[in-house]
This record gives sequence, C-alpha cells and structure tokens, in this order.
Amino acid sequence: MREVTLEATGPLRLDEEDIDDEKGDIAVCRCGLSGEFPFCDGSHRRTEDEETDVRYKYVDGERRVVEEIRFSEGDDERDEK
Repeated sequence: MREVTLEATGPLRLDEEDIDDEKGDIAVCRCGLSGEFPFCDGSHRRTEDEETDVRYKYVDGERRVVEEIRFSEGDDERDEK
C-alpha cells in the first residue's frame, strides 16, 4: 500500500508529440512516483520489494513506513460534503 500525493491540475490530453522517440510509445505513470509525471520514468521499480500490509510514503526518493494516519477534526474534506 502506498500513500501518493499528487498536485492535479486538471485533465491532460496526450498526443503524438508525447510519443517517446526511442521506444515508440507513451508510458503513463500508474504508481504516482514518477518525477516526469504523468509519464513513467521507471520509479515504480523502487516499489518491487514493498510488503503487502505495510503503508509506504516516498519522500524525495526515500521510502518511509507510515506508522499511523491521524485526521484532525474538521480537516477531513469528506465531512464538508
């Protein structure tokens, strides 16, 4: 399990200019760790030995185990809806 924080800026349209000249395809990041997001840069390889029941957070390329997640009262956006 992985905690990933992304700064979404809205939908992104991919077109022919995004095709990798060397590989001939477009590799889209699905792990959330790419420094070239939304494109894959191979960062997912760092996750290969993650344990199933452990939550991880990657900060500046370093993997950290998340011991506890706390929500402060009023900070949970789900309560506002």
